[in-house]
Amino acid sequence: MNAVSTGTGPSLPHLGGRRPSHRERVADALRAALIAGELRPGEVYSAPGLAARFGVSATPVREALLDLAKEGLVDTVPNKGFRVTAVSDRQLDEYTHIRSLIEIPTTAALAGTADPVAVEALRPVAEEIVTAAVSGDLIAYVEADLRFHLGLLALAGNAHLVEVVRDLRRRSRLYGLTALVEQGRLEASAQEHLEILDALLARDERAVRDVMARHLGHVRGLWA
Repeated sequence: MNAVSTGTGPSLPHLGGRRPSHRERVADALRAALIAGELRPGEVYSAPGLAARFGVSATPVREALLDLAKEGLVDTVPNKGFRVTAVSDRQLDEYTHIRSLIEIPTTAALAGTADPVAVEALRPVAEEIVTAAVSGDLIAYVEADLRFHLGLLALAGNAHLVEVVRDLRRRSRLYGLTALVEQGRLEASAQEHLEILDALLARDERAVRDVMARHLGHVRGLWA
């Protein structure tokens, strides 16, 4: 598990446009590890143990885990630590279905409304996803993928919609990412982010819809 980044690279701003705190960055990294399947359901993890893996102090990790407990992603285990909650296949299918109902039409509509400069500004994040896929860095992949998709949805100008999708993604699990890396298939999924941008810049709504449908299909069709 990689150390928590404290750099100044591109990221989706938190509410009010402020920079996330160290605690929030740790929480984001924990969520990514959980979604990527590096923190397994049913396993109990201690704050000091995770702090050592992340290369940070135990205090922000403990605080971040308390935040994740409020979101239902982990349960507190007295005198031991935190247990990752399980998510059923049915729940994962439902989350993906809701995401498809929101993200596919919203992103497709951007082909006719989005500022090309704002669309192009997401290219470095899309390239970051590809780099993470090539290197097999699952946590970096999940974090960059989140920033890309929420940044794309933000172009529609509906902050509530963005938060709904953010919550759905937090609750999801992508247990098959490791298998995709081993099979050499993760890079193909990563490249679809660049396809989405190119279709948007070409004002090709149908192409955007097709790529988004294929891309979200990977969430359960390939990753689960």
